[in-house]
Amino acid sequence: MTNKLSVTFLGTGTSQGIPIIGSTHPVCLSSNEKDKRLRVSVLLSWKEYNYVIDCGPDFRQQMLRQHVNRLDGILYTHEHSDHTAGLDDIRPYFFRQGNIPLFAHSRVVASLKKRFDYIFEEKNKYPGAPTVDINLVKNNEPFSIGDTLVTPINVMHNKVQVFGYRVGDFTYLTDVKTIAPEELEKIKGSKVVVVNALRIEPHISHFNLEEALAFIDLIQPEKAYLTHISHLLGFHDEIEKSLPSNIHLAYDNLTITI
Repeated sequence: MTNKLSVTFLGTGTSQGIPIIGSTHPVCLSSNEKDKRLRVSVLLSWKEYNYVIDCGPDFRQQMLRQHVNRLDGILYTHEHSDHTAGLDDIRPYFFRQGNIPLFAHSRVVASLKKRFDYIFEEKNKYPGAPTVDINLVKNNEPFSIGDTLVTPINVMHNKVQVFGYRVGDFTYLTDVKTIAPEELEKIKGSKVVVVNALRIEPHISHFNLEEALAFIDLIQPEKAYLTHISHLLGFHDEIEKSLPSNIHLAYDNLTITI
């Protein structure tokens, strides 16, 4: 097994995915597979380890599509449904492996306990429900997954706190609108950065394309990939051609190695 970090984009879409149900927008009608986007998530793999960042409503489909037979844990960015709604689908992993570790802010854990109360039940628990091990993520406190150190990056999604994550030379950020200067310092030096670019027009809680490109220019990674994309950004092939040579539009099933 390689010691290098492999990152697979399980989903690169925004909260409704692309195509949107019932939409007649040209991007939603596109026959290009790169314009079909599940809800945003990535798979981190190295040696024998597999971790995912976020576990949205397309989680089952994503795990089947990538033939992921083992899951060592889930890192959560925040509590919104497009990042958390697939938690119940960890059951096959739990039945084979035992408790599944979760890494999340205490606020996110509280949300999960409310929405998936049966998973966290301690008395008279339904025997078919999975069980998880909670690992609280706190800003300025790196933690380990497998044999690798992770640095949490504190960012803001309008008024909602979100964690991005740096793993070695790789930084993953989604649902970002603003980042404090001290958090930017944690990202600098990354060889590869992934960041959200929702659409062309400004948005209240996400980088648009212009803001994402300005952020990348500030960080100066070797390569950058854009994710959490809506149909309003445009067709994949057209946007890709317009980007600087070291910046790419991510798409579902893309795998990169750092």
